[in-house]
Amino acid sequence: MSAPDYSRKAAEPQSSDVPGGFAPLREPRLVPAAIAALGVSAVMTQLALMRELLGAFSGNEITLGVTLGNWLLLTGLGSWLGRATERLREPIRWLSVGLIAIAVLPLAQVFLLRALRNVVFLRGATVGVTETVLGSLVLLAPFCIVSGWLLTLACAILGQREGASGIGRVYVADSLGSIAGGALFSFVTVRLLDHLGILYTPALLSLAAATAVAWRCGARLPAGASGALALAVAAAALLTDADAVSTALQFPQQKIVFRQNSPYGKLVVTESAGQFNFIENGVPFVSTHGVARVEETVHYAMIQRPDARRVLLVGGGISGTAREILKYGVAEVTYVELDPLIIEAGRRFLPNALADKRIRVVQSDGRLFIRQTAERFDVVIVDAPDPSTSQINRFYTAEFFAEARRALADGGVLSFGLGSYQNYVSPELARLLASAHATLRRSFANVLMIPGGRVFFLASDGQLHADIAARIAQRGVPTQWVKAAYLDAMLTPDRMADLQRAVARPAAVNADFNPVLYLYHLRHWAGQFRVRFVWLGWLLAAALAVYIVRLRPAPLAIFASGFAGSALVVVLLLAFQASCGSLYHQIGVIVTMFMAGLAAGAWLANRRKEASSRGLATLAFGVAVFAVLLPLALTALGDASVTATRAVVALLTLALAALVGMEFPLASRARFEGAAATASRLYTADFVGAFLGALLPSVLLIPLLGVTAVCWLTAGLNVVAALALSLRRG
Repeated sequence: MSAPDYSRKAAEPQSSDVPGGFAPLREPRLVPAAIAALGVSAVMTQLALMRELLGAFSGNEITLGVTLGNWLLLTGLGSWLGRATERLREPIRWLSVGLIAIAVLPLAQVFLLRALRNVVFLRGATVGVTETVLGSLVLLAPFCIVSGWLLTLACAILGQREGASGIGRVYVADSLGSIAGGALFSFVTVRLLDHLGILYTPALLSLAAATAVAWRCGARLPAGASGALALAVAAAALLTDADAVSTALQFPQQKIVFRQNSPYGKLVVTESAGQFNFIENGVPFVSTHGVARVEETVHYAMIQRPDARRVLLVGGGISGTAREILKYGVAEVTYVELDPLIIEAGRRFLPNALADKRIRVVQSDGRLFIRQTAERFDVVIVDAPDPSTSQINRFYTAEFFAEARRALADGGVLSFGLGSYQNYVSPELARLLASAHATLRRSFANVLMIPGGRVFFLASDGQLHADIAARIAQRGVPTQWVKAAYLDAMLTPDRMADLQRAVARPAAVNADFNPVLYLYHLRHWAGQFRVRFVWLGWLLAAALAVYIVRLRPAPLAIFASGFAGSALVVVLLLAFQASCGSLYHQIGVIVTMFMAGLAAGAWLANRRKEASSRGLATLAFGVAVFAVLLPLALTALGDASVTATRAVVALLTLALAALVGMEFPLASRARFEGAAATASRLYTADFVGAFLGALLPSVLLIPLLGVTAVCWLTAGLNVVAALALSLRRG
């Protein structure tokens, strides 16, 4: 049977076009308002839950990619299930019920995640890949499926009067709500409230929308229920401290002395048996009894230049590293820390760590500081976690090492730790070390590796010394842990030889736009766990392949644009953080610009009445051209100022989103076969495309192939969609 030509469908269907025979809608303006509330709730819930899951499931790029991927995939599933909504007898009543669920589910999800994390998984143990996938899937499913279902339901309701134009109106309303939600989260609530406190805002907004929709349409029971729930949520927000109760469940047998949110994550400080533990996003990073870690971070580097006068410390200062450096009689330690909340908590609970007047504290992104500073340092110590995300990977790239070399005085030393060596160099660890070593050698003449608790890299154009114990003893530097007995056990000839064999192999250079090191780190991390239910992954991959192959031209174009929207935004974010430092303060601007572009593009396209596929094909070609030109535009930025880079990235984001946003309303006309069925197909294609565009480039394709190849791959996908549209009749 040949595919029907939907491009000539009328934009204003009669009642017979709408299965189920909806009752007349008396308040059509309430539906876009309700969907705008849904957009606010979806964005704020997504951001809050991703931060919660990051803390619960070993925060790294796999956690982020899996969480975002599951979110989009489940929302697409909800949109697909929404195809049956046209058969509902009282759709407005169901819209209000869905909004009630959207309001209460996120609050319950966060509380349950905190309460059950240590029940379902071993307390203190790292959660593996399988558990991360299944755990986030179960947690996110209720909200995501309901929200995707509501999008299709709203399209079906407006389609009663407006046909395909109703789908475009829902898309615009959702985008506008997302703009408001992203801006509210990034610029207001995340600075003032905890995650549960943040979620009270969209909950009350969704309940207000549910009450208004139900009341105006005569559904008194849902109206009363949502009104009562709104009062209960408001009372809970004002009279209880659910965050304190649920956080206490996360850290049993420990006293929580500090908990607060910042734009960078949730910081918790606990006290147990006189020891303070600093935990950010669920990951411990400072302990007052961590003497070995502090001494190794400092002394391997400082003993190379014991007469150093100026030292730069990136991160870790509150742990005691800044004060430990002072044992060498330096004139000044410049300690750069991104999160002011860490500095505040450190001064409060570890006052001696930063009390000396020779310690200068700078609140800034460490890489941006090194790139912009005119100062020169004898030693630069980067006390950063392993490159488990592209954000942290910036401190291990060839570009960063070149910037650090420029910030060093003649013969200065750069130091950092990587990985963990327990008398065996696995193939994954060897690949990780070899890449870091090869990358360092592009900027420094000499590289020395020390197999301590971590593998410490020392790099310099001057001489480096492996006889650390003798030099510390000769200098008379007092240490508790890094002494001759410990170093004799750690720096044995066979351990040193193991490291040399590991880095002797050919290795890829880690770069900003080709971040192979964090891919290697993720492989090293994943290799510690047994991956179960692999057959489920292959089954999902097969199902997605069948789904994509069977897509008709219009949904294929939306799939391709959804992929492009996610993949190219990942590229833009990489470019931004490489040039401008941390994304945390600016990601709200970038997300807001993207959603604004989507809304503007959809609004413009929704005003057009023609229903041919030609315009949709032109837009798909436009996205392909954008993808091809993007690497050239980013390369042309070169050493542009931070202000210029921010402006260019914002404008590129806006342009990309406008192209993507224009496609959805045009596709709804090119393939209109009833509002619910059309919306279901297009939203499902959009979310599945966005799912693959978010997951594959960030976790696999960019580290493996590089930014340019990913942009060309994205362009090719959109060209295929454009050709498929061009070959159709009409």
